[in-house]
Amino acid sequence: MATKQKILIVDDDNNIAELISLYLNKECFNTLIVNDGEEALDAFPTYLPNLILLDLMLPGIDGYEVCREIRKTSAVPIIMLSAKGEIFDKVLGLELGADDYMIKPFDSKELVARVKAVLRRFHPAQTAVPTAATNEVTLEQTGDYVEYDNLIINQSNYTVINYGTRIEMPPKELELFYFLASHPNQVFTREQLLDHIWGYEYIGDTRTVDVHIKRLREKIKDNPSWGLATVWGIGYKFELKNK
Repeated sequence: MATKQKILIVDDDNNIAELISLYLNKECFNTLIVNDGEEALDAFPTYLPNLILLDLMLPGIDGYEVCREIRKTSAVPIIMLSAKGEIFDKVLGLELGADDYMIKPFDSKELVARVKAVLRRFHPAQTAVPTAATNEVTLEQTGDYVEYDNLIINQSNYTVINYGTRIEMPPKELELFYFLASHPNQVFTREQLLDHIWGYEYIGDTRTVDVHIKRLREKIKDNPSWGLATVWGIGYKFELKNK
Protein backbone atom coordinates (compact mmCIF):
# COMPACT_ATOMS: atom_id res chain seq x y z
CA MET A 1 0.00 0.00 0.00
CA ALA A 2 1.33 3.42 -0.94
CA THR A 3 2.25 5.73 1.92
CA LYS A 4 -0.21 8.56 2.34
CA GLN A 5 1.14 12.03 1.73
CA LYS A 6 1.11 14.22 4.82
CA ILE A 7 -0.41 17.70 5.04
CA LEU A 8 0.30 20.01 7.97
CA ILE A 9 -2.68 22.35 8.50
CA VAL A 10 -1.82 25.51 10.42
CA ASP A 11 -4.90 27.56 11.32
CA ASP A 12 -6.09 29.13 14.57
CA ASP A 13 -9.74 28.59 13.59
CA ASN A 14 -10.17 24.96 14.51
CA ASN A 15 -13.54 24.69 12.74
CA ILE A 16 -11.93 25.66 9.43
CA ALA A 17 -8.94 23.44 10.10
CA GLU A 18 -11.16 20.43 10.83
CA LEU A 19 -13.16 21.07 7.65
CA ILE A 20 -9.98 21.25 5.56
CA SER A 21 -8.75 18.06 7.21
CA LEU A 22 -12.03 16.32 6.34
CA TYR A 23 -11.71 17.32 2.65
CA LEU A 24 -8.13 16.04 2.50
CA ASN A 25 -8.78 12.83 4.43
CA LYS A 26 -11.45 11.96 1.87
CA GLU A 27 -8.75 12.27 -0.79
CA CYS A 28 -6.51 9.86 1.15
CA PHE A 29 -4.15 12.42 2.64
CA ASN A 30 -2.84 12.16 6.18
CA THR A 31 -3.32 15.44 8.08
CA LEU A 32 -2.10 17.07 11.26
CA ILE A 33 -3.72 20.23 12.67
CA VAL A 34 -1.86 22.83 14.73
CA ASN A 35 -3.34 26.16 15.82
CA ASP A 36 -0.44 28.58 16.05
CA GLY A 37 2.95 29.36 14.56
CA GLU A 38 5.03 28.02 17.42
CA GLU A 39 3.22 24.66 17.26
CA ALA A 40 3.81 24.59 13.49
CA LEU A 41 7.56 25.08 13.87
CA ASP A 42 7.68 22.42 16.59
CA ALA A 43 5.64 19.92 14.56
CA PHE A 44 7.41 20.42 11.23
CA PRO A 45 10.69 18.53 11.90
CA THR A 46 8.93 15.54 13.46
CA TYR A 47 5.82 15.26 11.26
CA LEU A 48 7.82 16.01 8.07
CA PRO A 49 4.81 16.99 5.91
CA ASN A 50 4.77 16.79 2.13
CA LEU A 51 2.93 20.11 2.05
CA ILE A 52 1.88 22.86 4.49
CA LEU A 53 -1.41 24.77 4.44
CA LEU A 54 -0.48 27.90 6.34
CA ASP A 55 -2.87 30.56 7.61
CA LEU A 56 -1.31 34.02 7.73
CA MET A 57 -3.05 35.56 10.72
CA LEU A 58 -1.91 33.34 13.58
CA PRO A 59 -1.53 34.21 17.27
CA GLY A 60 2.06 34.80 18.33
CA ILE A 61 4.30 33.85 15.41
CA ASP A 62 2.36 34.72 12.24
CA GLY A 63 2.27 32.78 8.99
CA TYR A 64 4.84 34.98 7.30
CA GLU A 65 7.41 34.27 10.01
CA VAL A 66 6.60 30.54 9.98
CA CYS A 67 7.20 30.50 6.22
CA ARG A 68 10.45 32.43 6.62
CA GLU A 69 11.75 30.01 9.26
CA ILE A 70 10.83 26.86 7.33
CA ARG A 71 12.43 28.19 4.16
CA LYS A 72 15.77 28.41 5.97
CA THR A 73 16.00 24.63 5.96
CA SER A 74 13.36 23.21 3.60
CA ALA A 75 11.78 23.64 0.17
CA VAL A 76 8.59 21.81 1.23
CA PRO A 77 5.60 23.26 -0.70
CA ILE A 78 3.62 25.90 1.22
CA ILE A 79 0.15 27.16 0.33
CA MET A 80 -0.80 30.28 2.25
CA LEU A 81 -4.38 30.80 3.41
CA SER A 82 -5.87 34.16 4.27
CA ALA A 83 -9.12 36.08 4.41
CA LYS A 84 -7.18 39.07 3.19
CA GLY A 85 -7.00 39.70 -0.55
CA GLU A 86 -4.66 42.69 -0.77
CA ILE A 87 -1.99 42.27 -3.40
CA PHE A 88 0.86 43.23 -1.05
CA ASP A 89 0.06 40.20 1.09
CA LYS A 90 0.44 37.93 -1.92
CA VAL A 91 3.72 39.50 -2.98
CA LEU A 92 5.16 39.28 0.54
CA GLY A 93 4.11 35.65 0.79
CA LEU A 94 5.81 34.85 -2.50
CA GLU A 95 8.94 36.73 -1.49
CA LEU A 96 9.16 34.54 1.60
CA GLY A 97 8.85 31.36 -0.43
CA ALA A 98 5.17 30.38 -0.62
CA ASP A 99 4.17 28.31 -3.65
CA ASP A 100 0.51 29.30 -3.84
CA TYR A 101 -2.02 31.52 -2.10
CA MET A 102 -5.73 30.97 -1.44
CA ILE A 103 -8.23 33.48 -0.11
CA LYS A 104 -10.93 32.39 2.35
CA PRO A 105 -13.64 31.36 1.89
CA PHE A 106 -12.61 28.86 -0.77
CA ASP A 107 -14.30 25.96 -2.48
CA SER A 108 -13.30 22.55 -1.11
CA LYS A 109 -12.74 21.11 -4.59
CA GLU A 110 -10.47 24.01 -5.52
CA LEU A 111 -8.43 23.54 -2.35
CA VAL A 112 -7.93 19.84 -3.04
CA ALA A 113 -7.06 20.58 -6.67
CA ARG A 114 -4.48 23.19 -5.65
CA VAL A 115 -2.91 20.80 -3.14
CA LYS A 116 -2.66 18.02 -5.72
CA ALA A 117 -1.27 20.38 -8.36
CA VAL A 118 1.48 21.68 -6.09
CA LEU A 119 2.40 18.17 -4.95
CA ARG A 120 2.57 16.95 -8.57
CA ARG A 121 5.12 19.64 -9.34
CA PHE A 122 7.29 19.00 -6.32
CA HIS A 123 9.71 16.09 -6.15
CA PRO A 124 12.29 16.07 -3.36
CA ALA A 125 15.80 16.28 -4.73
CA GLN A 126 17.95 13.18 -4.85
CA THR A 127 20.42 12.80 -2.05
CA ALA A 128 23.70 14.33 -3.12
CA VAL A 129 27.00 12.98 -1.84
CA PRO A 130 29.72 15.52 -0.99
CA THR A 131 33.11 14.90 -2.54
CA ALA A 132 35.89 13.98 -0.15
CA ALA A 133 37.76 17.28 -0.17
CA THR A 134 34.94 19.80 -0.57
CA ASN A 135 31.27 20.43 0.06
CA GLU A 136 30.56 20.06 -3.63
CA VAL A 137 27.95 17.52 -4.68
CA THR A 138 27.66 15.33 -7.71
CA LEU A 139 24.50 13.80 -9.18
CA GLU A 140 24.05 11.68 -12.24
CA GLN A 141 21.49 13.61 -14.25
CA THR A 142 18.48 11.95 -15.85
CA GLY A 143 15.13 13.20 -17.11
CA ASP A 144 14.46 16.80 -18.12
CA TYR A 145 17.44 19.00 -17.36
CA VAL A 146 19.58 21.77 -18.81
CA GLU A 147 23.28 22.23 -18.17
CA TYR A 148 25.53 25.24 -18.50
CA ASP A 149 28.87 26.30 -17.05
CA ASN A 150 28.68 25.44 -13.32
CA LEU A 151 24.89 25.08 -13.48
CA ILE A 152 22.49 22.15 -13.74
CA ILE A 153 18.71 22.62 -13.49
CA ASN A 154 16.82 19.33 -13.40
CA GLN A 155 13.04 19.64 -13.55
CA SER A 156 12.48 15.88 -13.27
CA ASN A 157 13.92 15.61 -9.77
CA TYR A 158 13.63 19.32 -8.88
CA THR A 159 17.34 19.83 -8.32
CA VAL A 160 19.52 22.86 -8.98
CA ILE A 161 23.31 22.51 -8.73
CA ASN A 162 25.24 25.78 -8.90
CA TYR A 163 29.05 25.68 -8.63
CA GLY A 164 28.81 22.15 -7.25
CA THR A 165 26.37 23.10 -4.48
CA ARG A 166 22.72 22.08 -4.39
CA ILE A 167 20.45 25.10 -4.15
CA GLU A 168 17.12 24.62 -2.40
CA MET A 169 14.18 26.40 -3.99
CA PRO A 170 10.39 26.04 -4.07
CA PRO A 171 8.74 24.38 -7.10
CA LYS A 172 7.54 27.53 -8.87
CA GLU A 173 10.92 29.18 -8.51
CA LEU A 174 12.67 26.17 -10.04
CA GLU A 175 10.10 25.84 -12.83
CA LEU A 176 10.59 29.48 -13.81
CA PHE A 177 14.39 29.09 -13.79
CA TYR A 178 14.21 25.88 -15.84
CA PHE A 179 11.80 27.39 -18.36
CA LEU A 180 14.00 30.43 -18.99
CA ALA A 181 17.20 28.36 -19.11
CA SER A 182 15.66 25.90 -21.56
CA HIS A 183 15.02 28.83 -23.95
CA PRO A 184 18.37 30.66 -23.86
CA ASN A 185 18.42 34.25 -25.13
CA GLN A 186 14.65 34.22 -25.75
CA VAL A 187 12.82 37.12 -24.15
CA PHE A 188 9.53 36.45 -22.34
CA THR A 189 7.08 39.03 -21.05
CA ARG A 190 5.80 38.76 -17.50
CA GLU A 191 2.38 37.80 -18.87
CA GLN A 192 3.89 34.97 -20.94
CA LEU A 193 5.77 33.67 -17.91
CA LEU A 194 2.62 33.77 -15.79
CA ASP A 195 0.81 31.74 -18.47
CA HIS A 196 3.62 29.19 -18.85
CA ILE A 197 4.48 28.69 -15.18
CA TRP A 198 1.32 29.53 -13.24
CA GLY A 199 -1.25 28.65 -15.90
CA TYR A 200 -4.08 30.55 -17.52
CA GLU A 201 -6.31 29.95 -14.51
CA TYR A 202 -3.93 31.81 -12.22
CA ILE A 203 -5.42 35.07 -10.97
CA GLY A 204 -2.39 37.03 -9.93
CA ASP A 205 -0.24 40.07 -10.47
CA THR A 206 2.68 40.29 -12.89
CA ARG A 207 4.82 41.30 -9.90
CA THR A 208 4.65 37.62 -8.98
CA VAL A 209 7.23 37.05 -11.72
CA ASP A 210 9.42 39.92 -10.48
CA VAL A 211 9.41 38.45 -6.97
CA HIS A 212 10.54 35.03 -8.19
CA ILE A 213 13.27 36.51 -10.39
CA LYS A 214 14.53 38.52 -7.42
CA ARG A 215 14.67 35.37 -5.28
CA LEU A 216 16.52 33.46 -8.00
CA ARG A 217 19.12 36.20 -8.29
CA GLU A 218 19.65 36.11 -4.54
CA LYS A 219 20.35 32.36 -4.65
CA ILE A 220 22.28 31.89 -7.89
CA LYS A 221 25.87 33.07 -8.15
CA ASP A 222 26.88 35.24 -11.09
CA ASN A 223 28.55 33.49 -13.97
CA PRO A 224 30.61 35.13 -16.74
CA SER A 225 28.98 33.00 -19.44
CA TRP A 226 25.29 33.18 -18.47
CA GLY A 227 22.81 35.06 -16.30
CA LEU A 228 19.22 36.13 -15.70
CA ALA A 229 18.79 39.36 -17.63
CA THR A 230 16.09 42.01 -17.43
CA VAL A 231 14.93 43.35 -20.79
CA TRP A 232 13.59 46.73 -19.76
CA GLY A 233 10.01 47.38 -20.76
CA ILE A 234 9.50 43.77 -21.88
CA GLY A 235 10.44 41.05 -19.41
CA TYR A 236 13.24 38.57 -18.75
CA LYS A 237 15.57 36.11 -20.46
CA PHE A 238 18.25 33.58 -19.62
CA GLU A 239 21.20 35.20 -21.36
CA LEU A 240 24.18 33.38 -22.80
CA LYS A 241 27.01 35.90 -22.83
CA ASN A 242 29.67 36.26 -25.52
CA LYS A 243 28.04 33.61 -27.70
